[in-house]
Amino acid sequence: MKSFRDSSGVIMVGKRPLRWYGRLAVQILIYFILIIIGFVYLEPIFEIIAKTFMSADDIIDPSTTWIPKKLSLDNLKIAADVLDIWPTLLATVLFSGAMAAAQTFVSALTGFALSRYKFKGKSIWMVMLVLTFIVPVPVLMIPRLMMFVTAQEATGIQMIGTVLPQGIMALLGQGVYSAVLILIFYTSFNMIPKVLDEAARIDGASMFKVFWFVVVRISASTILVVFLFSFVWNWNETYITGTFLRGHLPLLPGKLALFNSEFDSVVSAQGTAFRLNEAYKMAATLLSISPLLLMYAFVQRKFIEGIENTGITGE
Repeated sequence: MKSFRDSSGVIMVGKRPLRWYGRLAVQILIYFILIIIGFVYLEPIFEIIAKTFMSADDIIDPSTTWIPKKLSLDNLKIAADVLDIWPTLLATVLFSGAMAAAQTFVSALTGFALSRYKFKGKSIWMVMLVLTFIVPVPVLMIPRLMMFVTAQEATGIQMIGTVLPQGIMALLGQGVYSAVLILIFYTSFNMIPKVLDEAARIDGASMFKVFWFVVVRISASTILVVFLFSFVWNWNETYITGTFLRGHLPLLPGKLALFNSEFDSVVSAQGTAFRLNEAYKMAATLLSISPLLLMYAFVQRKFIEGIENTGITGE
């Protein structure tokens, strides 16, 4: 029996309406599935928060799972000291923000060009764009590293150990997942009527003015989505960043990866006798993801609106 909704919204099974207890059972099943799926995603975050505020006794107590018997803020303090939180946080925000701004601008220009211009080989370039996303990053890493090493030797400008390689790649459309960002803009710009471009052109506007004063103004929510995606991806990226920066710029993900090795040296320098446990690791993880969670909490409405407008949902 196939089930569907009629024009009044009543669930029909075959040619008969589903009774009230049948509708209730369907709703319960839907919510049950959603709660299970939601718990799968939220359970790691709940565990991080719970263990962050556990004392050392709670960590080794098998009867303590979610709610600490004794709240402790020492874990956050020690984790913040090991991460050197404030300078590291500032460097991470500036680095991720700069990369995201460069990627957003270049992706918008590229998406606009692909959306509005017709030229020979356009389909080939679209295929190449998709291939840059499909090809694994490690496959391209060695040629890119060799290219920047050669450029460094030829120009005498220090590149390895600085943000220059990643900045150049971001400005050339080769940043972290730039292909996805370009496709988001391409899809969004295709939804904007081209008659607006024609009206602006009649008034004497150049194509760049059409892009800046017409398309960009309409696509504010899309720009926010792309910027947030790029910001989060650059924040969490460790492979490319570790290869080019090589620890010369302290960033939170890199500090978190070295947390175990740096814990003993920081604690011994303070003259304390703390021993590394899960609570300190979870506290450090919470400090690393808190800025992203706070950012999403403030922009979630605009973010969801932008997701709907870009057509990512497939609607």
